[in-house]
Amino acid sequence: MTPVIALRNARVRHGPLEALHGITLAAPSPGLTVLLGRNGSGRTTTLRALAGTANLSAGTVVWDGEDVTRVPAHERARRGLCLVPERQAVFGSLTVRENLELTAGSPDPALDAYPELKRLLERRAGTLSGGEQRMLALSRALLARARVVLVDEPTQGMSPPVATRTYGLLGALDACVIVAEQRLPPALPDRRTLVYELRRGEVVFSGEATELRAETARDRRRRSP
Repeated sequence: MTPVIALRNARVRHGPLEALHGITLAAPSPGLTVLLGRNGSGRTTTLRALAGTANLSAGTVVWDGEDVTRVPAHERARRGLCLVPERQAVFGSLTVRENLELTAGSPDPALDAYPELKRLLERRAGTLSGGEQRMLALSRALLARARVVLVDEPTQGMSPPVATRTYGLLGALDACVIVAEQRLPPALPDRRTLVYELRRGEVVFSGEATELRAETARDRRRRSP
């Protein structure tokens, strides 16, 4: 796997506050990368910086070896980047069917991935539960056949079995997939997963998920009496 999209010494400011302090990271394709961190760590800002919805105050965004820092978000989307935000990821006034029809192609693959949506096709998306809205938002991302898929808290509100299925779907995509999570998901696929842990706008760990789990286990043993 080779890096397809990356941030290099990226800084993002929200008014007088700096949210990202010169972070560098790279995500491969195909492959699954997890941005790990608590609220306020900078993980959502990192996704938005990659998508072009948050402007860098310094540093660069590189995609397939090209500096796309000044490429606007709509052009990145046209080139094959799909962002699924944590909130407002579906069109609430449209039905489930209409949301799916906004994406080119047949909705059947999405309904195969999430058969729970079949009985909800005529419901307005805004009336769905949080987990159902996440399924719909991710279904649209699956239908888009994007080259880069960015998802903020993909399994929020989902039951454990559906969360496991979701990570299986994301891990099977022939794409660069980057997800932001507060904790390392137990449902991560067996294939190699890259993890960046962020804390207060800085990268404090980078490596494979298995390495982070081993490091966490060692810390627990050291703290135990």
